[in-house]
Amino acid sequence: MAIKVIAQRREVKLGKNPGKKFVMRPDLYIPIQEKKVFAEASTHSGISAGVIKAAWDAAGEVLKTWATEGHSIPLPGLGTMRFGVRSKAVEKLEDVKTNLITVRRIIFTPNVDLKDELKNTSIQITCLDEEGNVLKRVTSGDSGEVEDNEGSENGENSQNSQNQGENGQSSQGGSNTGGGDNGGGGDGGDGLTND
Repeated sequence: MAIKVIAQRREVKLGKNPGKKFVMRPDLYIPIQEKKVFAEASTHSGISAGVIKAAWDAAGEVLKTWATEGHSIPLPGLGTMRFGVRSKAVEKLEDVKTNLITVRRIIFTPNVDLKDELKNTSIQITCLDEEGNVLKRVTSGDSGEVEDNEGSENGENSQNSQNQGENGQSSQGGSNTGGGDNGGGGDGGDGLTND
């Protein structure tokens, strides 16, 4: 299996060096129908698709309930999920208000096995000209580094962001009563405030 990417030459007008450049975009990311997922899981497990769907729906309800209570929820075989916020930081206690929250987020943290799967999957790049004619095809030779989505906006790693929160410099609030990850911090940090 490989991740397919298109690199198409086009005119780039923004940025420091405008001009014709090859711009990458994913190729063949077509949504799979839900019923196909259940049918495939049924084939692999020997459990009927209807039973798998009922269990999946029930698990989804549990995930929503626990996530809104501030828990980090395990997604077996995949990683963890939690709700969070991006917010502005303020210096004064009286300035702490709900309007500091700029966006609510769903944060997914993949487990090591899933990250390794991505790291070890090759990337096939098809280079196209402006008209869509194939110029060449290449297969990735990159390190396979997987982005740490728990890092802060400023490029700090999740440990630094967590330390900021522990030192009282974070805009993050709330608790992580479900265990697991509570990264984020600083301006634009992640967290769930429990009132």
